[in-house]
Amino acid sequence: MSTLRTRRAHAAGFTLIELMIVVAIIAVLAAIALPIYSDYITRSKLTEAQNNLSTLRVAMEQYFQDNRQYIPASSSSTATNCGVSMPTATTGSAGASMAKYFSYSCTATASTYTITATGNTGTPVSGFEFTINQNNARGTNSAKTWYSTPVSGCWVTAKGTCQ
Repeated sequence: MSTLRTRRAHAAGFTLIELMIVVAIIAVLAAIALPIYSDYITRSKLTEAQNNLSTLRVAMEQYFQDNRQYIPASSSSTATNCGVSMPTATTGSAGASMAKYFSYSCTATASTYTITATGNTGTPVSGFEFTINQNNARGTNSAKTWYSTPVSGCWVTAKGTCQ
């Protein structure tokens, strides 16, 4: 009888219930961490649009200083192409803007412009749309599920945060 107790005392391990509790704890932690991580990744991608829109605004103002209008001289009074070229996924050399997650468009008259960055489909920023104009008025036309209505005067940088 003493040998049976000795064998049981040496046989240490985890029971099935203990393992199931550990798996449940890991599942709860993953369920909390995954959405937070997903939002973090999305926020990191928004900076592309915000940086490129700021850079394009400076380029448009430089173009205006040189030409006294925001559209090329050969354009009509309203153009869908501004005086500067929009970044694309294929452009970008040392120091140049590149578009990986957003596509950019511009509408302009001789004295006004609006540049729009729209999140590309199939990326984490699909459903986001930011704008900037000649008065440096920033706007968020669409922010996925972060905001239900357009936000004027700032760019959405995180859920509930606008700068």
